[in-house]
Amino acid sequence: MNYRHSFHAGNSADVVKHSLLIRLVQALQQKPGALTLIDTHAGCGRYDLDGDDAHRTGEAMLGVWRVFDDTDPLLDDYRAAIRAVNAGPAPRIYPGSPRILSQLLRPQDALILNEKHPEDVRTLRGVMRDTPAAVHQRDAYELWLAMVPPRTARGVVVVDPPYEQTDERERITATIAAAHRKWAHGVTVVWYPLKDRATHARWKERLGRHGIPKLLTIEHWLYDDDQPGQYNGAGLFVVNPPYAFTQALPPLLASLRAVLAPEGHRGELLANWLGG
Repeated sequence: MNYRHSFHAGNSADVVKHSLLIRLVQALQQKPGALTLIDTHAGCGRYDLDGDDAHRTGEAMLGVWRVFDDTDPLLDDYRAAIRAVNAGPAPRIYPGSPRILSQLLRPQDALILNEKHPEDVRTLRGVMRDTPAAVHQRDAYELWLAMVPPRTARGVVVVDPPYEQTDERERITATIAAAHRKWAHGVTVVWYPLKDRATHARWKERLGRHGIPKLLTIEHWLYDDDQPGQYNGAGLFVVNPPYAFTQALPPLLASLRAVLAPEGHRGELLANWLGG
């Protein structure tokens, strides 16, 4: 599955990913110690919702635009992050994870971004020029292992690949296990698209063999049944999620499911411990 982000910016997957990422970082920041935030597949950092790519799919209409038409206060932090890069009341620019993470930084925190694509990394450097972020251009999986454990005692690694390579899931599985051996208490977030339930179940089974004790799976299935040949949703693996994050999840997931369910479908947004 090729997931080029300019075509999908602001869709339901972005809404879920960024809502949960904001809540996760906020939970970690309840303690005053410094955090290092690492984004291995940073992309361009900002996307034009009025551009040709976004208009070709129209997916933002079923994602960020729905949230802006809604008033649920549990989604206020997400809306605030989008408003921060838009001059008007309606979202025309969509911030990628790098811009959202930069908004969350405290003076003691650090942000490390990586993007291998030559054109995208040039754009990313321009977009992040007014932030303290360090921008690298390296292989994402090599950087992931090289950067952990970070210099600060605590940190978060965000892994958000386009799934262009046929071995993407295998590289994630191997690297998440290797990173956990180096940094057992570290927090890692892996985003993934959902093609069908059977394929995802097999991936979870492979991950489960590595014995990572605290691995939370969050799955957002858009449709009540798999739709063959379609994008069926997306989710996150979260290694070592903080307690404050897991406690806040049930009402937030309920709010996201309600606002994002396609017409005629109830949808599912579930959180479970891998192997539990």
